[in-house]
Parts: sequence; C-alpha cells; structure tokens
Amino acid sequence: MFSKSKIHEPGPKADGTTPVTAETSSAAPSVPPRSSEFKASAPKAKPPVSTLSADLHVTGNLKTTGDIQVEGTVEGDIRAHLLTIGESATIKGEVIADDVVVNGRIVGRVRGLKVRLTSTARVEGDIIHKTIAIESGAHFEGSVQRQDDPLNSKGAGKVPTGAPSKSE
Repeated sequence: MFSKSKIHEPGPKADGTTPVTAETSSAAPSVPPRSSEFKASAPKAKPPVSTLSADLHVTGNLKTTGDIQVEGTVEGDIRAHLLTIGESATIKGEVIADDVVVNGRIVGRVRGLKVRLTSTARVEGDIIHKTIAIESGAHFEGSVQRQDDPLNSKGAGKVPTGAPSKSE
C-alpha cells in the first residue's frame, strides 16, 4: 500500500515545485521562482507645452517644471524646464530654465544650462549659462558668464560677506 521511501523522497509537490535538498542544492543553482504576473509600466507621458498667446499680458511670476512657450508679454520672473520666447514676445524679468530659446525680447537676467539667441532675439541683461549659442543678427546688451551650475542663483546679486547691507 504505502511505502516509506515515497513519502520522504524528493519529488514534485502538489503545487508543482520541487523541494530543495542537500543533494539537489549543490547540483543545481538556485533560481528564483518566476512570477506569473507581468506588470508593464507605460512610460510617463510628457506634459504638453503651455503656450501664452500673443494677445495675453501677464503681470506676475510663472513657475513650472514643464515647458512654456511665450508669445505675449510677461512682466515678472519665469522658471521652467524649456522656455521658448516667440518673436512677438516680451519678457521683463528674470528667466531661469534648463533650456532657453530666445526669438523675441527679454529685459532682465537669463539663467540657463543651454541658452540660444536666434537672429531675431533682443536681450538687454546678463546671461549666465553653461552653454550658449548666439546666431548672427541677434541683439544683445549685457554681460555673459559661464557657470557649471547657472540655475543655482546662490551668490547672485548678494551683498559680499562683511559688507554693509541696505537694511543696516
């Protein structure tokens, strides 16, 4: 009827797995069990570019981790990932972005890892960049400074240590 050897011998279990013994563990490398479920994660969709139309006039600061295309007028600072200034656009304030493409007019400081002034660009202010490209025909009045981390405004416009500030 029942034999003792069959009960204690390694063999397939009811769930289809084989128990590991001293004999089988040294002979075969251990392999993690495969999951029967495959969970595919879809790549994150990039958010669309926010566009400020040519008839829009914004007074105030704009901040996003996404991309902005400005065709209108902004009086204030702008911070974005990719900032594109259209030919009809005017920005009066500081611009900070990973990538800045200027086709229009900026009056104020520009900070960017990559800054590009096209032939229609008009910039009045300082540019702090990691890399810069200025096309022939671009108009630029100000200074240009290369920094490894231009997005970090630490020390920019600050009073040197030991010097009196205006509040004293």
